[in-house]
Amino acid sequence: MQPERPPARIRVLVVDDEPLARSNLTVLLPLQPDIEVIGECGSGREALAAIRADRPDLVFLDVQMPECDGFDVLELIGGDLPPAIVFVTAYDRYALRAFEVGALDYLLKPFDDARFELALGRARERLRQRRNHPARIERVVVKSAGQVLFLKAAEIDWIGAADYYASLHVGPRTHLLRRTLSELEQELDPGVFCRIHRSTIINIDRLRSLEMGADGEYEACLKDGTRLGVSSRYRKSLQDRLSL
Repeated sequence: MQPERPPARIRVLVVDDEPLARSNLTVLLPLQPDIEVIGECGSGREALAAIRADRPDLVFLDVQMPECDGFDVLELIGGDLPPAIVFVTAYDRYALRAFEVGALDYLLKPFDDARFELALGRARERLRQRRNHPARIERVVVKSAGQVLFLKAAEIDWIGAADYYASLHVGPRTHLLRRTLSELEQELDPGVFCRIHRSTIINIDRLRSLEMGADGEYEACLKDGTRLGVSSRYRKSLQDRLSL
């Protein structure tokens, strides 16, 4: 019988401009046998450089930092986000926006050990799924008006964020799914689907053209006439996907 392999190490980066807040995490994290703290950053710009250079599995990211806050960090990283991001902040008003930009969890300071363990458990599960189930979903199950619909992923034209739901646009119909865009982005085939905005994913096969508006920003024009804004954060990844 083969010995059981130890769990893969989770490489963690801690980002907060307050030294005490960083130390609260860096004291708790090493107590976990599968955690390796690879660095601490005291500013958003330091975090940006560290994420690009070290490619952590999990980032604990403060929201409010001078010059470059947590949202700015994710905006500047673009489409190549770390697999798991947990926002840490003293303010609950950023929660919805945090989930829209791809956060896995949202820790409110001060948090207790149980809440910290919950966030860490969610990160472990996200990373485990990525490692063990790399296959992409081919259909999406939607419950609507007392029935269960099975939608082929390839039939979805585009997906938009609707608060805590994702709106799936399939021809003239729209279906609500209680999933985040970030979760769907991880599961859908990247050869077919591409995120073009923090609140929009498109099926590249439905794309007719890219057009620049008077303000210098691009719009993705779909074959059915739908026009969707392309944010600067995701423009390069879309252009790379289209070999432009």
